[in-house]
Amino acid sequence: MSMNEQDLCKKKLIDLSKQANRKGIVLFSDFLNLNEQTIFHQNKKYYETRTETFGGVDFAERQMVAFIPDALYYEWAYPITYLEVTPTYPKFAEKLGHRDLLGSVMNLGVDRGRVGDILVGDDNKYVIICEESIAPYFIEHLDKIKHTVVSVKSCSVEELEVQQKFADKDGIITSNRLDSVIACVYNFSRSQSLEYLKAEKVFINGKCVQNPSCRCKEGDIISVRGNGRFLFEQEYGTTNRGRIRFHYKLYE
Repeated sequence: MSMNEQDLCKKKLIDLSKQANRKGIVLFSDFLNLNEQTIFHQNKKYYETRTETFGGVDFAERQMVAFIPDALYYEWAYPITYLEVTPTYPKFAEKLGHRDLLGSVMNLGVDRGRVGDILVGDDNKYVIICEESIAPYFIEHLDKIKHTVVSVKSCSVEELEVQQKFADKDGIITSNRLDSVIACVYNFSRSQSLEYLKAEKVFINGKCVQNPSCRCKEGDIISVRGNGRFLFEQEYGTTNRGRIRFHYKLYE
């Protein structure tokens, strides 16, 4: 992000907090990417309201921020809709990936901030998480992805048949330092780990981290741009040489 984009993001988030406090209502950001989430975390001292984040499903990468005033007397919910995308003619459907769905969505001229995570499931089923105000537009106009004709309908979170997929993995590390952990998970050399950290490509729970000695904790979601993300689930013992065994979930 350029400095102008960072400043604009910061200003927008602070303004939303001020408006929410002044009007006594809950206001919401767009879906924030990892860089924008870092800006959100860095500027919490300027917000005039409480904040919460949610991406529509557990462990979503893109997150929407809710700005919640103290004196609030009504129930509220995130303005998030789930769209199930399925081939109209399954027999002739191509196998589609995340990039295919995102490309078709962006070709409709929709701002990226209005779209959250895209889930790719088995059996040619896909889910687009988006702001509820844009959902009718997708239902009406998203009718083809690559060469595959598709149908789009809204569904509730309880009806979701596509879930975030992950693989259970185990690793062995000398310490739970961030550089050691990402080197183990992605088979990096130590110098490669340091390069990713220096380039601001590593995030813990949506916040950019450059310190290689930062300690990973149970429940941390760690993203390495260009490689994916994983949940640091738990440490569970040591080897005969005193190295740490840990379990993690690698998101696919």
